[in-house]
Amino acid sequence: MPVNKRRRAFLTAVVTAAAFVRHGMAQTEAERLVAAMQDGGKIIYWRYPPTGGLDRAREVGRAMYAMRVPLNDIVASPAMQARRIAEIAFGEDRLRTAAEIGPLLRTIPGPGMNRVIVGDRSALEMAAERRFSDAVLPEAAMAVFLPGPAPHLLGTISAERVIASAKARGAL
Repeated sequence: MPVNKRRRAFLTAVVTAAAFVRHGMAQTEAERLVAAMQDGGKIIYWRYPPTGGLDRAREVGRAMYAMRVPLNDIVASPAMQARRIAEIAFGEDRLRTAAEIGPLLRTIPGPGMNRVIVGDRSALEMAAERRFSDAVLPEAAMAVFLPGPAPHLLGTISAERVIASAKARGAL
């Protein structure tokens, strides 16, 4: 295995293990991703839900706030649907728009902070320079990355699983 792949695999293991230890309840991959988001330092790319997913967007925003996921930088792609979903989930006053996602995906948001980017799959694929099938990143799912020159995908989590996690923790 090349050095960069070994290093990434090691880093992923360290991040998920630290989240597991810090948040003793993290057992499933989804719970480890929630714990990793709670620790901050991640880029959360939310492939916005289809038209009509406004109630789901509101629930996801409430769940993330309730679980105390640091949501310090909320960015939407210029697409009207992305902007609307981000406004409903996180509030219009916290939102900014960015046409180019690549630099945001590679820039570390700061200690204990997360950056949420709301956009479509094609914008993410161009920024990450890789494809994301519907099986990997279905509509309304989130891809959680460690930022860097070559952003590392920690995993994906569905909107339903984020909401279920908040409910299971008694946060909603």
